Amino acid sequence: MTVFHAALALESHGGTPSFLDVTGQVRGAIAASGIGNGIVAVMSPHTTCSVYYDEWAHDTVEDGSDFLQHDLNRVLGLICPDQTRFPPSDGYSYPGTRHFEEVESWPSAEEYLPGGDRSALLNADAHLKASIVGSSQTFPLIDGELGFGVTGYIFFVDWDRDRPRTRTCRVTVIGE
Repeated sequence: MTVFHAALALESHGGTPSFLDVTGQVRGAIAASGIGNGIVAVMSPHTTCSVYYDEWAHDTVEDGSDFLQHDLNRVLGLICPDQTRFPPSDGYSYPGTRHFEEVESWPSAEEYLPGGDRSALLNADAHLKASIVGSSQTFPLIDGELGFGVTGYIFFVDWDRDRPRTRTCRVTVIGE
């Protein structure tokens, strides 16, 4: 049995959730692995991002999201509306004072709080949407191909709307 790991560098656009089709890149990782039969795990290491499997709906809205992605975001927004103000408002408790202080103490604080702007952490809705949708998917690998049909696509979504970011998607191929 062989195990192969790949990291996909992705760019989110900010402003709205970024839905990114990673199917081609996952297929590229499979080809690079040399593995023909087994499983492929696709995972987000980010707590405000998800990986899911769905159809590409072809019609798109202004930010490039297809109609199914737009509908998914709209429905999840009924459960977890966009957080726009400091807690305790919009129905959210997160982020609290202790969390701000902890993030401000990190060596990478500027990455999370650009210019010290605490509003960059107003993303409770993104954490909740990622928890609902999930951070990973596993697919069968059969004769070097993903085990699903032509209508299936693998999507990575960054629910955090605060700003554009570089994100990572991890692909692990296990098999023979």
